[in-house]
Amino acid sequence: MQMLFQADIGRQSPDQVRATFWKAGDPLEPEVQGFAEDLFRVALAEQEQIDALIAAHSTHWRIDRMPAVDRNLLRMAVAELIGFKSTPFPIVINEALEIGRRYCATESINFLNGVLDSVARSLIPK
Repeated sequence: MQMLFQADIGRQSPDQVRATFWKAGDPLEPEVQGFAEDLFRVALAEQEQIDALIAAHSTHWRIDRMPAVDRNLLRMAVAELIGFKSTPFPIVINEALEIGRRYCATESINFLNGVLDSVARSLIPK
């Protein structure tokens, strides 16, 4: 989410984000960094579809009017929902809400939960 936020707010290219985000010698497990990179890549590559899903499932909210943290947390979670199908939807939503509790306003949690639940239900094959 932090990488998406940096790209969004800082208007930085993916390479600029990576250059400033991953510092040499950071103690991060390669698997964790790889997953973060994959999630960032999917979120950027599918941003049009992701934003369309968020817009369709967020009543009375335009994406550009959402708080930046909320917007990028939603983008991250929806990227995981569409790009990592092996992860169960409830786990993706729960993890996003945990991040939201740390970085978002308290009143955002119900909004985030509602949007993500609605998006997830729309992705279930009928």
